Amino acid sequence: MTIVKSSWVNVLLVFVPIGIASHFVWSPTITFIMNFLAIIPLAKLLGFATEDIALRTGEIIGGLLNATFGNAVELIISVISLTQNLVVVVQASMLGSILSNLLLVLGMCFWAGGYRYPIQYFNKTVAQTSASLLFISVASLLIPASFYGSIHGTNTETNSELTQDILNISRATSIILLVLYFSYLFFQLKTHNYLVSTVQHDILPFSRLQLQEQRQSRQATFAEEGQIFINQTEEEEDEEEEVEEPQLPAWMSIALLVIVTVIVGVCAEFLVSAIEEVTKVWHISETFVGLILIPIVGNAAEHLTAVTCAIKNKMDLALGVAVGSSMQIALLVTPLMVIIAWPMGVEMSLFFNIYETAVLLIAVIMVNYLIMDGESNWLEGLMLMAVYIVIAISFYYYPDQ
Repeated sequence: MTIVKSSWVNVLLVFVPIGIASHFVWSPTITFIMNFLAIIPLAKLLGFATEDIALRTGEIIGGLLNATFGNAVELIISVISLTQNLVVVVQASMLGSILSNLLLVLGMCFWAGGYRYPIQYFNKTVAQTSASLLFISVASLLIPASFYGSIHGTNTETNSELTQDILNISRATSIILLVLYFSYLFFQLKTHNYLVSTVQHDILPFSRLQLQEQRQSRQATFAEEGQIFINQTEEEEDEEEEVEEPQLPAWMSIALLVIVTVIVGVCAEFLVSAIEEVTKVWHISETFVGLILIPIVGNAAEHLTAVTCAIKNKMDLALGVAVGSSMQIALLVTPLMVIIAWPMGVEMSLFFNIYETAVLLIAVIMVNYLIMDGESNWLEGLMLMAVYIVIAISFYYYPDQ
């Protein structure tokens, strides 16, 4: 019962058997919708089990664990999409996951936490390092796009030769990105772990902040009158900091991760198999499905976990999930998809068109600018979410290429 009661989202678990059955009984459109809804609580269960394990490992490693297992949904969906040669969906889902985490999830964290706390602090060293690595991922996408733009139409190479050159560049770049990602893990967890230690700031929620200001005002008045006043009643009203403890035994958390991952794989298989029919019926592009719809499913765990942490003023963990997950998609999952597609004979590359690359560059620049001071508020979150909505609207009208 602890697992079932872990989140209200688990009421959607009823769609898991319905989603699996719909593949054999109903139309692809219904299959897509049912499995879309089914994966959301499954992703949350992955987050619940991961967070339970993270309580035993500390906040920094916990953030890495949350981001890693939060990306399991994207990884499963992408591999299944590759087996069906849906390269457009894979590339769009990678880009969409990065944008969703950077703009929507991080924006929700700043916005939700900012409405409870006037200002929130986080370790800007970790945040800026992650943002800098995201710049490298943008460069890895800009280079193939620039290479294609410079060579295409010059009659120096045929289309097949140009495609092969871009594949070779992408595969070599992917290997370098993977090395860079694991080097970052070694940097963060081993050689420079002292830089990423959590710094606590005693920031009171708005209601308690007002109470403290009133108390200080009264104490100042009594001091002027030569009186010493100690209000024990107000002291007792202060909320004690909650100490969270694991809700499941370690073996049960691990078992939950394994079981849910398998079920996610089944639902993802049925979801992907229905995409082609859904795009025809709904008159939307595969790019929009991959960029907007699939990341909503895949990022459900990160979204709920990160926002919950932000509301509790655990901003280092919130950023570890949001920004850390974006970085893992860019430096781990995306290049891994290129490498996996290689022996499969699928032409998956890092070549994104200029528009998609420009959108990612705008998002990375904006996030890097907002986190450089190590502080956040609700208005910054609202700005990030506004940019994401604008991007989503533009991609609704963006055709497949």
